[in-house]
Amino acid sequence: MNGLAQVVVYVVALVALAVPLGAYMARVYEGEARFAQRIIGPIERFFYRLAGVDAAEDMPWRRYAAAVLLFNFVGALVVYALHRAQGYLPLNPARLGAVTPEVSFNTAVSFATNTNWQAYSGESTLGYLVQMLALTVQNFVSAATGMAVLVALLRGFVRKQSQGIGNFWVDLTRSVLYVLLPLSVVLALLLVSEGVVQTLRGPLTVSLIDPISVADGRTITEQVISVGPVASQAAIKQLGTNGGGFFNSNSAHPLENPTPLSNFYELIAILLIPAALCFTFGSIVKDRRQGWAVFAAMLVVFVPLALASIHAEQAGNPALASLGVDQSSSPASPGGNMEGKELRFGVVQSALWATATTAASNGSVNAMHDSFTPLGGLVPLWLVQLGEVIFGGVGSGLYGLLVYAIIAVFIAGLMVGRTPEYLGKKIEAYEMKMASLVLLLPAAAVLLGTAIACSSAAGTAPLGNPGAHGFTEILYAFSSGANNNGSAFGGLTASGRFYATAIGVCMLIGRYWVIVPVLAIAGSLAKKKSIPQSAGTLPTHTPLFVGLLVATVLLVGALTFLPSLALGPVVEHLALHRG
Repeated sequence: MNGLAQVVVYVVALVALAVPLGAYMARVYEGEARFAQRIIGPIERFFYRLAGVDAAEDMPWRRYAAAVLLFNFVGALVVYALHRAQGYLPLNPARLGAVTPEVSFNTAVSFATNTNWQAYSGESTLGYLVQMLALTVQNFVSAATGMAVLVALLRGFVRKQSQGIGNFWVDLTRSVLYVLLPLSVVLALLLVSEGVVQTLRGPLTVSLIDPISVADGRTITEQVISVGPVASQAAIKQLGTNGGGFFNSNSAHPLENPTPLSNFYELIAILLIPAALCFTFGSIVKDRRQGWAVFAAMLVVFVPLALASIHAEQAGNPALASLGVDQSSSPASPGGNMEGKELRFGVVQSALWATATTAASNGSVNAMHDSFTPLGGLVPLWLVQLGEVIFGGVGSGLYGLLVYAIIAVFIAGLMVGRTPEYLGKKIEAYEMKMASLVLLLPAAAVLLGTAIACSSAAGTAPLGNPGAHGFTEILYAFSSGANNNGSAFGGLTASGRFYATAIGVCMLIGRYWVIVPVLAIAGSLAKKKSIPQSAGTLPTHTPLFVGLLVATVLLVGALTFLPSLALGPVVEHLALHRG
């Protein structure tokens, strides 16, 4: 009941904040946020003049896609260059040297694609300037890229016989200035109030209360504590569904997420904008019921899986139970499977975070997924494999789910012998080809990457565990990379050349080989006439359609990944309970 109550409080708070934020974002993208424009408008226009951008230009989808790819390519180059030149840069109090080429490539691709997979330890690899100028900046603009692509797709549904789908530079700028930056300032201040550090001073050396004797006879009396500009990066890493942490232990670190209240703030931030964009969708297409329908579809999948993960972790580890270990909850113990979890969060907040961070393409962690029970770890893995459409990344989650909606209405049209249509636009062969690419390419990257890793010495040598658990570590790594989540299952050393390169390629496929087909769909829909509703039109705001959409998502996910899940967490679960 405690776990259920915490999930209910979380969902209620999320809805209460997401509805007004979604309406505000719709006004921003439609140029109708009058009060905000009076304050931020001069700054927005200054950036257009500085960059030589014609804000009135209406881009065809190919030009929009070219702008997206060019901007992200340049951003990745800048991140790579900063990593390689780190030894010569200021704001590097620990005097850290250049990052290796393979890790620099992996990190540049990771942060440009909004994946934020980290094949390195943040506090011992990167200086403050690189953390701020490379990673934090990309946290903003990679999130804004996803939001811009979503808005372009929504214009495809709304516009009639139009060649253009908007202006990428305007959509990008407004996403940063009107949405991401103000929310990040508020969240960063809230986090600082809870004890998250924000400083440019170097690492602190403190005396230990209890000195430690080590094997060689020495006594350790001091500890070096890494600090830095953490709160500013933590705020946008959650709001932008980025997930890359300042510290190696990410949101489990006491200086990045110190209290249950800071944990709640960050949990809300993870799903806030993806949830709010559902209501932005309803406002832009002038039918708020459509927004509630896709939001309901997300909740129908998210809540049961969150409760399933909580239940699996609260049930504890049967291997420990067979040894007589008491895993029940008591005033002295939170109970359940506490391996790899922080005592200040316990089982419920750890499992809820794992579900939220993989439902969104966030990837931050406040507990080690590698230490979850097999079924508890299966939930975040499968959420990633569903394509990050249950909330998903900012923008990318909703445009992914709308692709599923297109497939759902196509299936429904075939069943009744009628031309499929969605939001007044016919869904024809071209849209279905592009939608198929969106689903098939990331899935192929996951399965092929996993197969290559499992069949090569370079892929199996860095494993931390043998058998089914080791297979899950590999499967999770490629699932996380190709679906732009960025969380790591753990136990796998991914900083070597094989994984740094292979996962980097998967991240590129999962991001840009999805964005381009989505923009192609937007361009195709914008050129079409709007079809008036008739008696044969499938209503796409009803519980029936919500059920059809959920079934489509689950069916595709089950058919694609169930065999691989059976070889990993399912086998491990059966072996654990048999033993």
